[in-house]
Amino acid sequence: MSAIEQVAQEDQAVEAVPKRAMTLGNGTSYVVLLLLLIVPLFAKNFIIFQMTMLLIYGLAVLALNILTGGSGQFSLGQSAFYAIGAYTTAVLMEQFNVNYALCLPIAGVLCFGAGFLFGQPALRLSGVYLALATFALATAMPQLLKLNFLEHWTGGVQGLVVTKPDAPFGLPMSQDMWLYYFTLVISIAIYIFSVNLLRSRSGRAFMAIRDNEIAASAMGVDVALYKTLAFGVSAGITGVAGGLGAIAVQFVAPDSYTITLAISLFLGMVVGGVGWLPGSIVGAAFIIFVPNIAEGISKGLSGAVFGVLLFLVIFLAPNGARHLLTTQR
Repeated sequence: MSAIEQVAQEDQAVEAVPKRAMTLGNGTSYVVLLLLLIVPLFAKNFIIFQMTMLLIYGLAVLALNILTGGSGQFSLGQSAFYAIGAYTTAVLMEQFNVNYALCLPIAGVLCFGAGFLFGQPALRLSGVYLALATFALATAMPQLLKLNFLEHWTGGVQGLVVTKPDAPFGLPMSQDMWLYYFTLVISIAIYIFSVNLLRSRSGRAFMAIRDNEIAASAMGVDVALYKTLAFGVSAGITGVAGGLGAIAVQFVAPDSYTITLAISLFLGMVVGGVGWLPGSIVGAAFIIFVPNIAEGISKGLSGAVFGVLLFLVIFLAPNGARHLLTTQR
């Protein structure tokens, strides 16, 4: 069989993968964007901070959605890459006086490399075994950040304080508002990149592997390359989210990036809808605001109330927010 025939077969196999709705309609997208642009102009700084964290967690959930919803690989280790991105940004800003806008791509590239390398040995694993391997990574990361030889840069168990940047060019806005709009621009750029990625040749290869790995391999898709690439892209986006999170919170510490964060991000992906990118922001809203709602209902039984609310969401929308907001194709 000639090389041209092999390429043709690969294209045919990848194109045969059903395309799922990955975006909102144009009208809905414009309305959401307009609200995101206008609301901070009339909100207090605390509300702006919460909206900033909503975008940041939305990015982290979106990254996990690319990995799980796009290529079908389960991960409970996103908190590790979030921590790497956060500490990279914090150390570069505070120890080396690097501009925060330059720290984020550096954190993203570093996390991409870490995710790509981690994906190499993980190729032998799948399903729950891959989830356990990433779980081990998330569990180990807080302890690794406390190592003595890193304490000079990371602050050890005490953590590291991060300076929130002022608005540039003398713009008349608070630090919180500037950081929100800065985060919004980055979030939109990464969202557009993610949509185009999943619609590209590489994205179709991801979905072919997700639907049937053996069939994808038989038709010429390089399964090993695309699976590690999915890990790398997901980790890179998560690293950028971690860097933004460090700037927004103004503090990094090992105990801020435990397995609880990884589970929360996984929960956000499920609630938002696996494989539906706009659901990432819905899932982020759930993991940020619902615990506060549960605590407001009952402080002593907040965990139980949260569990009940989560059960109701899963029962009413078994496919996540996409089940309620879109028509299944």
